[in-house]
Amino acid sequence: MNNQTIEKLRNMRLGAMAQLHLTYVEQNRLTSMTCDEYLALLTDHQWEQRENSKVERLLRQASFRQLASMADINYSADRNLDKNMFARLGTLDFAARKENVIICGASGTGKSYLSQALGHQACLSGIKTLYTVTARLFKKLKLSKVDGTYLKELEKLTSVQLLILDDFGLQAFDNQDRETMMDIIDDRHGKRSTIISSQIPVSAWYEIIGGQGTIADAILDRIVNSSHRIDLKGDSLRKGILKQE
Repeated sequence: MNNQTIEKLRNMRLGAMAQLHLTYVEQNRLTSMTCDEYLALLTDHQWEQRENSKVERLLRQASFRQLASMADINYSADRNLDKNMFARLGTLDFAARKENVIICGASGTGKSYLSQALGHQACLSGIKTLYTVTARLFKKLKLSKVDGTYLKELEKLTSVQLLILDDFGLQAFDNQDRETMMDIIDDRHGKRSTIISSQIPVSAWYEIIGGQGTIADAILDRIVNSSHRIDLKGDSLRKGILKQE
């Protein structure tokens, strides 16, 4: 009967529960607890396994460039990074409120690390996240316009609860870049959160986006007005022991 139970559990895709039950049967440990306690034990074990698998899947799909953790953030005074403020961002309330985060600073100051630390925290909380370098995303979407999959790719981006655009504005936008950025931000505005990291200060984004002023205004209005801002200072962390970019 135990063999049949285990097989049925596996057929129902309750593998973790089946394995734990098999272990307890083989070790003759079923008499050590009540039926309610044992059922709770099996259920909790299966639940934890599924949650762990979900987090692993989210982390894999996020395509992070590096492992980044909230616990390893460098809060040295010269960085201009407020620990309390960043800890509040780490609670992910901004994502629940569909707000954005903008992280600016010179090369090597840790923008990418901070954005990915927030993304990693989001995955741990079950939030679907995607990390991408902005220029690479634009190239991908340009190709999708050629093969007719542009709208499908936009839908994929819209489905992501937290989108991280790294290295924003390293190159001036062309017409297609402007249209693509407008489509991405317009679809996400008030519905999803976006983290943008950039070496370029926000004050210079208008010029980088370029084109007709109305498009730049619309993009910046949707990004900046509902954002939390971090402006990193200090020397490059690549020069020291901590490498957070």
